[in-house]
Amino acid sequence: MRVTRIGGPTALVEWEGWRILTDPTFDPPGRTYSFGAGTSSRKTTGPAVSLDDLGDIDVVLLSHHHHADNLDEAGAGALARATTVLTTVAGAKAVPHRDIRGLAAGHGTTLTAEGKPSIEVLATPCRHGAPLTRPIVGPVVGFALTLSGAARPGLWMTGDTVLYGRLRRAVTGMRPEVALVHLGSVKFPLTGPLAYTMSAADAVTLIEAVQPDAAVPVHVEGWSHFSEQEEAATRVFAEADPEVRDHVRWAPLGHALDLPPAVG
Repeated sequence: MRVTRIGGPTALVEWEGWRILTDPTFDPPGRTYSFGAGTSSRKTTGPAVSLDDLGDIDVVLLSHHHHADNLDEAGAGALARATTVLTTVAGAKAVPHRDIRGLAAGHGTTLTAEGKPSIEVLATPCRHGAPLTRPIVGPVVGFALTLSGAARPGLWMTGDTVLYGRLRRAVTGMRPEVALVHLGSVKFPLTGPLAYTMSAADAVTLIEAVQPDAAVPVHVEGWSHFSEQEEAATRVFAEADPEVRDHVRWAPLGHALDLPPAVG
């Protein structure tokens, strides 16, 4: 599997002939975006790979459509390059595309393409904030992708989520080959200490439970509302126990990271 981190939550995953794009964000830096209820954030870093250089995409994994740090205006243009888009049920109703499929947590779909192995996709739970915030922040899902006939997922994308009970119950012992872990510990001045995504410390706990062969941090730089950026997250992982630390793989922005095949 090859992972190219593009910026924010956006990554290109090349796997068994499939080209998979996550949460497309391709706007240039400098703009401030509203996130509703008086909150906002400034995009501080542009994409490490331009949309013009992206090429065709088989599948977009869109954890949610209503926040610009997961789907911005240029990123929405990337959806037209994709054969299929997977997202939330609400997102499938709101985003125009010829093959967009809305999934709720625990529900799945199958991806097929000529000359490529089929992929079973299961949506995993997310809660994008504190309890009872869903009416404000909206629905979000993650995605676990398993090659047809394989014993465990090859790829799991957490989506924007905090660490909470339903998520832990759903993914403990999943053992994906690669996990794309959304971090950033998103916070806004208006809501004080409330976090809307995981911190690196939360991710350490989750990685211990999930046991991926490789955990690739994403959604950890490029936006002003990420209260814990890449440098701080790197320090947390460096101090983690070896069973976590040795499995964290930082994908340099704009450069493909080749991950070894699964062991065992």
